[in-house]
Amino acid sequence: MNDSNALDSFLGKWRTRWPEWRVVEAFVPAQQRQLAVAWFTLLQEFSDATNVAGDPLPADAKLAWWGEELRDWSRRRSRHPLGRLLEPHPAPWFELAEALPVLVRLRGELPSVELALDASRPLVDAVGRVESNLFQHPSSDALLQALSVQLLAERVNGGGAESSRTQWPELVLARWPSQTGAALPRRLWSAVARARLQQSIGTARDASPLAPARALWTGWRAARQR
Repeated sequence: MNDSNALDSFLGKWRTRWPEWRVVEAFVPAQQRQLAVAWFTLLQEFSDATNVAGDPLPADAKLAWWGEELRDWSRRRSRHPLGRLLEPHPAPWFELAEALPVLVRLRGELPSVELALDASRPLVDAVGRVESNLFQHPSSDALLQALSVQLLAERVNGGGAESSRTQWPELVLARWPSQTGAALPRRLWSAVARARLQQSIGTARDASPLAPARALWTGWRAARQR
C-alpha cells in the first residue's frame, strides 16, 4: 500500500466511524476539511488505545510508537501517513507525546467523573495547545472542558469499567459545556459526540450515529456558535 492509499485508509476509517461528518463537514471551510479529519483521526487512534479489551500490551506498544512518532514530528520528521498532513504544521507535538501515558491511567476504573476529568487534564491541555495551533484559534477553559468530557464519553462508550454504571452518561453530559468557543471543526465534532451520547441515555445501546436530519440540525447549531 503506497502512502496515498494508506492515508486514505486511515481517514476513511474515521469517516466510517463518524458518518455524520459527511453532513456537517459542509459547514467547514474547504481548506480546513482534510486537516480536521487527519487531526481527529489521530485523536481516535489515541482513544482506541484507551479502550482495550484483554491484553493491553499491544495497545501500550502502539502508544509508545506514537510517542516516538510525535517526537519526530517536532523535529520535522514523520513516518506515519497522517504526518503528511499534520507534521508540516508547527505545533507542540513533543508535549503531546509526553502526555500520552495519561491514556494508560484512564483505562483503570475511576471512582467519579470528577476524578476522571482531573486525570485526563495533562493530555487535554496538550491536545488543546496542538488544536489551537492547527486551526489558528485561541484555546479556552470551555474548550478544555469539552475535550475532557468527549474523551470520557468515548471511554464510557468503549466499554470501560465506567460503562457498567448506568448514571455515567448523564453525569458526563451534565458537564459538557453548551458552548466551547472552539474552532469550527471542533465545535462540530463535539456537538455530534454530545448528541450521540444524549440519544443513548435511557437505552441499552451504545451511542450510535445520528440520523442525517439530526446531524444536519446539530451541525447547523454548532456552526452558528462563536
